[in-house]
Amino acid sequence: MSGQARVQRGKAPDLQSVLALHLAGQVQEAEQGYRTLIAAGLKHHAAYANLAAICVSSGRHDEAIALLQSAIQIKPDLAEARWNLGRALGFQGKFHEAAACLQQVLELKPDLAEVHYDLGVALHGLGRLDDAVESYRKALQLKPDYPEPLNNLGAVLRSQGKLDDAVACFRRVLELRPDSSEAYTNLGNAFRDLGRLEEAIGCHRRALQIRSDYPEALANLGGALRDQGKIEEAAACYQRALQLKPDREEYSNLLFFHAYDGSLGPQTYLALARGWEQQCVPQAERQAARGRRFKCSPLPGRRLRVGYVSGDYRQHAVSFFVERLFAQHDRTRVQVFAYSTSAIRDAVTERIQRTVEHWVPLMGIPDAAARDRIEADGIDVLIDLSGHTAHNRLGIFARRAAPVQAHYVGYFASTGLTEMDYWIGDEMLTPAHTDAHFQEKLWRLPRVWMSYDGKADAPAPDWCPGTDGTLWLGSFNSLGKLTPQTLTLWARVLHALPQARLLLKTKELADAANRRRMLDVMAGQGIAPERIELRDRSVTPDWAAHMAYYNRLDIALDPVGGMGGATTTCDALWMAVPVITLAGERMAERTSASMLHAIAHPEWIAHSEEQYIDKVVTLATDMEQRKRLRPLQRQQMAQSPLCDGTGLARCLEQAYTDMFERRLQTQPGG
Repeated sequence: MSGQARVQRGKAPDLQSVLALHLAGQVQEAEQGYRTLIAAGLKHHAAYANLAAICVSSGRHDEAIALLQSAIQIKPDLAEARWNLGRALGFQGKFHEAAACLQQVLELKPDLAEVHYDLGVALHGLGRLDDAVESYRKALQLKPDYPEPLNNLGAVLRSQGKLDDAVACFRRVLELRPDSSEAYTNLGNAFRDLGRLEEAIGCHRRALQIRSDYPEALANLGGALRDQGKIEEAAACYQRALQLKPDREEYSNLLFFHAYDGSLGPQTYLALARGWEQQCVPQAERQAARGRRFKCSPLPGRRLRVGYVSGDYRQHAVSFFVERLFAQHDRTRVQVFAYSTSAIRDAVTERIQRTVEHWVPLMGIPDAAARDRIEADGIDVLIDLSGHTAHNRLGIFARRAAPVQAHYVGYFASTGLTEMDYWIGDEMLTPAHTDAHFQEKLWRLPRVWMSYDGKADAPAPDWCPGTDGTLWLGSFNSLGKLTPQTLTLWARVLHALPQARLLLKTKELADAANRRRMLDVMAGQGIAPERIELRDRSVTPDWAAHMAYYNRLDIALDPVGGMGGATTTCDALWMAVPVITLAGERMAERTSASMLHAIAHPEWIAHSEEQYIDKVVTLATDMEQRKRLRPLQRQQMAQSPLCDGTGLARCLEQAYTDMFERRLQTQPGG
């Protein structure tokens, strides 16, 4: 150790000696020296700033922030300390403060590419995606071969749907850094969005070759494998990801997979779901949630304050159902708060934001702080619209943010949360036997549980029977819904109708391996390839073309065994296509049945596979009935409860009021 500076015991060291220790890598000795200098009352910014750097490197961000603030008080124009303060705040998820701090740095030193990058990260966390893109691009202008902003720029572009540009970013990162496991899995996600599943799987596997303990790559690989119908391999990936990273995101991924696939029995799934809060929310916070009390003011003389929490206020199936609901809420009766948990924004986001009185972004706000914000807003009834899907904030609900908490429309199984009071369904969707499938108490509406915004700009139905006698059966559902049970049942239908052909259309069929798999599976069931037509979204370049493509179908077939159709069923019905469904045991298998019941077509609901086949055959062979029904179907649907958004809004408002009144009875006066 000769030749290196030392801190002498018994007296305060000088700053230069401590700096020498720090530069020599003697971090513990340097930390002791900085603390001694500060305790001695030395007002030198370097002692505070350098000690803060040591704290940051060991994850002590709270202490680092306090030290950096002291350094800045001593020397306000200290750009490096402000930069480190911004980074430390960002590590804690305090993105508002981080962004403000980093912008101050750029006022002092505008040409630091690294600061522009860090500002982009903070803006990204705040959901200000356009501003984040600008910061990332500025960083790249100053430093073109800078992998980190390239990678993050690709992530933002992907979330904005600019997939080709995102792919270009990730490819460039890999040119600069060929061993970047993160870039490989990001590229894999972009390929999955494009329906290029073989390439996606290859990227995720390459990421895992580089870093075998990478949970995000495992989960993403699981999603791509699920899209290829490789259920057991996908399940193994999700389970391994959770083992490596036992946090709420990976746990939710596993729950979503099992709820969607139906591979677990309802009781096994429920036991797994109940474990989410035990693993992901500290016991002390769970116990505190049980005892939380609220100042519940009686309703006479005021409006009910209702909050909706979602990460899907954008072009998404959930928004198709809630946008109209928000617009139809009676503002003399309820005050609506929309809590957004995703940074992704599009034209749908803008429309939804205009329909609510209070728009509150929660990105970058920890669960406990978000809970406190919601409580401060005085929310009476808080509605989760995500369940265990992406961007969920179930941690807020687990910590009890409102007197009444319920799940509605966004998920297809129990959340498993002790503090989720209700799960909103209807008699057909969630009949009595499903009570045992849920941790929550089922609240059954006296009508269909959702409404479909019958799109006036959709092309008019223009179906006519085929002149060659061919009967077209089909489905435009995601390939992940086409379980082995589904394909076996559809093969039996085709055997019963020799004149029929099957048309499948979904983005995953852009993948050659998926097309081969579909044909091979059906061939194994005795169905010749020429009876199967496979299409991806390239045949319908826009939404209107997609809707018009339904005119090719004589009868739509709902998947069985896993997750049935929802938006897809509504779209088919709106285009006047009859839909045959099998009402299964689980809620996820009963969505189409609820919709068909609402439009007064219970005869299209089967209760066994044999009934399913019989109903398809009966409808297929009764050409005159189909000719009579199809021209009337859209009008009848438009006049049904399924398209009655106003009626749904009034019904939900009454349900929320009744839920809150019950809470008042159990917690009088708060």
